Amino acid sequence: MGESTVNLATLIGSRICHDLISPIGAINNGLELLEMTGAPSGPEMDLISDSVGSAGARIQFFRIAYGIAGAQMLGASEINAVLKEVNRGARVTAEWRCVDPAPRTAVRLAFLAFQCCETALPQGGQVRFDHMDGRWSVTATGPALALDPNIWETLSNPSAGAEITPALVQFAMLPAAAAELGSRVEVTSDEAQITIRF
Repeated sequence: MGESTVNLATLIGSRICHDLISPIGAINNGLELLEMTGAPSGPEMDLISDSVGSAGARIQFFRIAYGIAGAQMLGASEINAVLKEVNRGARVTAEWRCVDPAPRTAVRLAFLAFQCCETALPQGGQVRFDHMDGRWSVTATGPALALDPNIWETLSNPSAGAEITPALVQFAMLPAAAAELGSRVEVTSDEAQITIRF
């Protein structure tokens, strides 16, 4: 995936997220109006509300991971707000352990790495984000790791030739986006955890 392809992918990602966030927000506003008018509540309304909240959170996540990054800085509270919603009811939870603001470009790489880690945790688990000495690390732990070596090799060796399906697009985007920043992705693993560094 070359630089122009990454730019095109981020433009498409930004456009899709932009177009979806408005109707999701409108549905949420509609639910709030129904509550204010005294509409009956119940499991059906709870399901709709939870689904809308989850969809909105994922769109915010995707906007950072797949949208145009720019030079913007993101504060820890903003990042944690996104991850808190993504964590709700999820089998894989995220813990952002960085307190300083981070460049959106770095957060994009971290979120893409999170999605890579999700594929390695079929029984659920935790992913933590750390930043030390100018390097980022995203570490996944869980009761059982499932790693497809061909796919994971793509992160450190994009020319490995693994088949990238839509569900695995993050494995192509992460090394390409890292290369744009002059960085290289490294992966280390053992029986208990896997770590992506850049």
